[in-house]
Amino acid sequence: MVAKEDLDSRIFNTINIILLFIFTVIIVVPLWNVIISSFSSGKSLAEGGFIFWPKEFSLENYRAVFQDESILQSFFISISKTFIGVVTHVFFCAMVGYGLSKRYIRGRKLYVAMGVITMFFSGGMIPTYLLIKSLGLLDSFWVYIIPALYSFYDVIILMNFFRNVPDSLEESAKIDGAGDWRVFLKIFIPLSMPAMATIALFNGVGQWNDFMTTKLYITDQALYPLQMKLYEIIVQSQTQSMQNIGGSAIIETTTKGVQLATIVITTLPIVVIYPILQRYFISGMMLGAVKE
Repeated sequence: MVAKEDLDSRIFNTINIILLFIFTVIIVVPLWNVIISSFSSGKSLAEGGFIFWPKEFSLENYRAVFQDESILQSFFISISKTFIGVVTHVFFCAMVGYGLSKRYIRGRKLYVAMGVITMFFSGGMIPTYLLIKSLGLLDSFWVYIIPALYSFYDVIILMNFFRNVPDSLEESAKIDGAGDWRVFLKIFIPLSMPAMATIALFNGVGQWNDFMTTKLYITDQALYPLQMKLYEIIVQSQTQSMQNIGGSAIIETTTKGVQLATIVITTLPIVVIYPILQRYFISGMMLGAVKE
């Protein structure tokens, strides 16, 4: 009986390993093709097909990207809006979550109910645009920051985390003369780093990949983030491809190479940051799973 169970377990583990390998190959191979193609010359890209290793290694695509001042400006905008947006979003949601975690707050249930409603219903695109316009946020850098300050989903995560902090810590701090702000900044913030890092990771990825905000509310190209620049490159590539059917493939190939290089540059920061925050992400996913 034991031998049969051991055999079944080995078969199950072998199948899992095979499926994991297949799934990994499905993900890694296209990424590898994009990265290697971005280092290929225009002639190699013109030949088409899958490129496992560049026939003609070239850095011209990356030179073209970094020589374009508009792309460097877009890169700066993306970094700025992601950093400022993540810091302000996490801190604002932490403040709201800290307040709602206190059961003695008057009207707490009403505030929670109002927040839950916002998770399922929104005003829609046109009312949101009119609101942004009335606030004077059109063609403003702050349109990336202020509307993204609040997410009740993140508030719920932090609120439940704050509830698990022992009341004795807060009581002892207040006996020593600490106020609510000091308790929040010195006790609750340090203890909630796994939850805050998880929220920062999700919000940071969302901020970095967002281009719809730019498309809807920004017309000043000086405020274009990197994702919007990538969107423009893709659109221009498709337009030039249609205009050059039957003609020279040089323009199409050059644009494709710049497009691939921009994709790699856009993806690289997230790929680097994610492993650093992975341990916080795993801890954050377990929030609320174990209760005292």
